[in-house]
Amino acid sequence: MVRLLLFFLLPVFAFSQTVSDNNPYNLPLTNTTEKYQTEITLNSDNELVDLAEVIPGIILDIRYATTNNFTHEVVYEAAKAFARKPVAEALAAVQKELRRHGMGIKIFDAYRPYQATLKFWNLVGDTKFVATPWNGSRHNRGAAIDLTIIVLKTGIEIEMPTVYDDFTEKASPEYSQLPEQQIANRAYLIKVMRKHGFRVFPTEWWHFDYKDWENYSLVDLPFGQLLNNDIITN
Repeated sequence: MVRLLLFFLLPVFAFSQTVSDNNPYNLPLTNTTEKYQTEITLNSDNELVDLAEVIPGIILDIRYATTNNFTHEVVYEAAKAFARKPVAEALAAVQKELRRHGMGIKIFDAYRPYQATLKFWNLVGDTKFVATPWNGSRHNRGAAIDLTIIVLKTGIEIEMPTVYDDFTEKASPEYSQLPEQQIANRAYLIKVMRKHGFRVFPTEWWHFDYKDWENYSLVDLPFGQLLNNDIITN
């Protein structure tokens, strides 16, 4: 009887372990426009919005749409930044507050397709600076933002401890062996972002996760597919 039961269970187990090159960890991904649209229908907060369209004066420096990044390859099909609707609204509030002081947001990265996370892990494989592909990234959920502050009159970034995507201990928001101005600028950025629902990542002063990030699905829709199918609405 036990042998017979095992005979019927084995094919089911084998099926559950089936993976693909695009999703080797068999994660539940939103990877079709139909599934994405269904999620929006169920809850409009699931919509990925174009940050350049909804945040006045925002500056984009999307490094992964160029070779000016740690991979030295073009990863994104377009220099765009998308985020879930509540995340975009919170960022708009950050921008409004900064503008009162003559400053603004510059965004390096926002929503990131799962395939990019998989690529980054294969290149770096360091859990301090790259999300593990068996869990997925908060960027994949459209609920994480990489950014800094600029002076509006000049467009120049205020002085921070490191450049973007610096994989050293100096990138930590707790690192203290720095000039006072860099510490003060970093603290100001973290304070403003926290006020509007964001928390800084433990190893990257530029990376901020929005509250309730875990409520959003992992998405694997390339920028080109989003744009070509006109499923981003503003």
